[in-house]
Amino acid sequence: MIDRKDFEVIIVGGSYAGLSAAMALGRSLRNVLIIDGGLPCNRQTPHAHNFITHDGTKPSQISAKAKAQVLQYNTVKLLEDFTIDAKKINNNFLVTTQSGKEFTTKKLIFATGVKDIMPDIKGFSDAWGVSVIHCPYCHGYEFKGEKTGIMANGERAFHLASLVHNLTKDLIILTSGKADFSAEQLMKLKKHKIKIIESKVSQIEHDDGYIKNVVFEDGQKIPFMGVYAAIPFKQHSEIPMSLGCELTESEHIKVDVFQKTSIEGVFACGDNATMMRSISNAVHTGNMAGAMVNMELTEEQF
Repeated sequence: MIDRKDFEVIIVGGSYAGLSAAMALGRSLRNVLIIDGGLPCNRQTPHAHNFITHDGTKPSQISAKAKAQVLQYNTVKLLEDFTIDAKKINNNFLVTTQSGKEFTTKKLIFATGVKDIMPDIKGFSDAWGVSVIHCPYCHGYEFKGEKTGIMANGERAFHLASLVHNLTKDLIILTSGKADFSAEQLMKLKKHKIKIIESKVSQIEHDDGYIKNVVFEDGQKIPFMGVYAAIPFKQHSEIPMSLGCELTESEHIKVDVFQKTSIEGVFACGDNATMMRSISNAVHTGNMAGAMVNMELTEEQF
């Protein structure tokens, strides 16, 4: 039960970045509302890695523990809802939720993440985050030494290949079309015996998200243990842009080193504002955003 309508800070998104920001603010006795719909982008991922003290833990367990700790601070409240609108009114913001609730706040933090755009490949979305993966640092060790594919082309594929080659030498690039590499890149790929298949991928055969085979339009079928995939994304929430927040060339919310956006009073943290998609980075940027929002409120009120 949320018994107030006005807050010092509203955090849109209650996963790792949002909870981290809320903890920093709660420990400074700020009145904070977290609004979260409960659909984190890594909800299919079985284990989180490369996050010290939590290596190998299920992401939902990390989130649940974080939520319980944050809500021990009695100035922090959590509303399970979706934020559908935010408007700047004088020096405050009016925030509206899907259920029709309205709240006002002095500062806004967007920890809304991004939404991956799945390709039209049968089985791909079911295996995404399980054995079709995006990050060697988050998932690569678990596939070390195994037959691995890279579903990408050009510079992105070459970059991934250079990183993944240190984890496994059994590596094939799947370009799903004409390969787009420079002569120098092709020479390096050949040197490291990294094969390129240009035939289009049509299906990921899997068992509960774990890849069995990659099937191609030409009928070819190759077994893999893991496949890295570079896929496009979009901002999970359009509200920051409706407020006027600038985006970077990579379509992330543009922030400074203190997680401040181009709009006064609006901050962003986590995956929506960086190419470094990881729990550890989300926690770091959320903590920074919370501390900087507290500093701004202090300067305005002291």
